Amino acid sequence: MTSETRPRLVGDAMVREVATISPMATLRGALREMRQKRVKSLVVEKAHPHDAYGILTYTSILRTIVAEEGDIDLANVYDVMSKPAISVPEGMEIKYAARLMVSQSIRRVIVLRSDELVGIVTMSDIVGSIMELAER
Repeated sequence: MTSETRPRLVGDAMVREVATISPMATLRGALREMRQKRVKSLVVEKAHPHDAYGILTYTSILRTIVAEEGDIDLANVYDVMSKPAISVPEGMEIKYAARLMVSQSIRRVIVLRSDELVGIVTMSDIVGSIMELAER
């Protein structure tokens, strides 16, 4: 099977350099990290090998800021993150990742290889991948 006939996989579209954060970090620290790395989400690290990854997004932080009336120092990452983060294997066809994201109303999923983080893929990454194929 050539690359022209091989289906597009999640691993083809994912971003490999994933911004991560400790679940014990403060929301202020998380916002600083997001701003420095120019990302809209952070993958929350596992606490131990049998734990699950979490995800922290601008939206989840905004909800907390509104609920706490602007005081982000009252919460840590573990208070706000979504856990477990929805994940897909890097070898999955990208169309199935897109279907999952649409059906779950989410914008990003983490990408795993043997239960370890190897990337993240967003709706924008998927659309970019489709556009790239269409331009060939």
